Amino acid sequence: MLPSLYVTAAMPPHVSCKIVDEDVEPIDFDTDADIIGVSFMTYNAPRAYEIGDIFRAKGKTVIFGGYHPTFMPEEAIQHADSICIGEAEYNVPRIIKDFQNGELKKFYVSELVDLAELPQLDRKLLKDNAYVTANAMQATRGCIHHCAFCSVAAFNRYKIRTRPVNQVIDELKTLGKHVLFMDDNIILNKEYAKELFEAMIPLNKRWYSQCGIGMAADDQLLELAARSGCRGLFIGFESLSEQTLEAYHKHTNRKKDYKEIVRKIHHAGVSICSGFLFGSDQDGPDVFENTLDFLMEVNMDALQSTRLTPFPGTPLFAEYDKDNRIIDKDWSHYDFFHVVHQPKLIDIETLDRGTAWVQKQFYSYTNISRRVARAFSYLSAETIFKAMLPLNLGWRFKLSNYGAFELGKNFQPAH
Repeated sequence: MLPSLYVTAAMPPHVSCKIVDEDVEPIDFDTDADIIGVSFMTYNAPRAYEIGDIFRAKGKTVIFGGYHPTFMPEEAIQHADSICIGEAEYNVPRIIKDFQNGELKKFYVSELVDLAELPQLDRKLLKDNAYVTANAMQATRGCIHHCAFCSVAAFNRYKIRTRPVNQVIDELKTLGKHVLFMDDNIILNKEYAKELFEAMIPLNKRWYSQCGIGMAADDQLLELAARSGCRGLFIGFESLSEQTLEAYHKHTNRKKDYKEIVRKIHHAGVSICSGFLFGSDQDGPDVFENTLDFLMEVNMDALQSTRLTPFPGTPLFAEYDKDNRIIDKDWSHYDFFHVVHQPKLIDIETLDRGTAWVQKQFYSYTNISRRVARAFSYLSAETIFKAMLPLNLGWRFKLSNYGAFELGKNFQPAH
């Protein structure tokens, strides 16, 4: 949603735009639009290619952008007229100018965008009531870390950029009380984060974002985040295994006391949605039960547990592809709900069913109820009823629809 708003905001003033999200409304293949722009990630590449082929058959000019076209431009260009490689804000004006002059190129490679130059967004382009919130924004982009599985850092060329604090505050003033920061790691530049959080305190917002475990390592940073209205964070813990973290190059997480980190963040009144990956070369059959025990012990507020997925453009994909361990290149399966690589210590079926078992156990009604009851000791009722509980029920609904609960019945824990 947010990337599409930035694409439209980068258009020259004489260009009119419409945003269509196929998850929200059907595509009008008979539109009179001159250019069709399609942004997509790896898992929906097959559908994007289908859309591109249909529009091109009707004589439309098709431009692709997003993560997958950036990392697989030679593949993507088979279904489009041009590829936006990297961020869109600088590329879009060039693409429109060349299109109007009949000089459209196949590939446009963007330098990293200066966030001080981000255009103002028009959220009226979003379909009414189609999203949990339209109050999404960015203060920073990118990441300096080289985690082997991460396409976000690779897309941003392993750099972090910050937006001027005054611009962030100005935009925040136009949004509602509850705000979602779509940052890759909002505290990566800690001094910037402290300045931003302090400036946010008078706004009385309630905000949610993604960050690293370093939030708990700096007491001042955590205090300012809480005072500025932080009520929920997605944090990638990834694994309890030091060997796995080393293999992932997740150096920021190594030799850290996860239990103390969770305790400190909870004590600040902030909920945590944790990210865990299953399927590393160091994972044995006991990884599922061990991880679930940890999650229940610390009363993790929500969980995104996924099968390790080596996305194109990442060091992990390059390594596994070189070793012929990618067993499935149907991009539609790169959705975290399929196993697409061959693990070393567990078989594919164990990885698939074990991940589903953790999801089934964590999001059972019994465990959701217990988790919520315990959360009243450290979270406000507002945070529980407006964020934590809806997120748990939302994940339960999604995972149930994907068949995770049924698949999880067929797994027997190691102990």
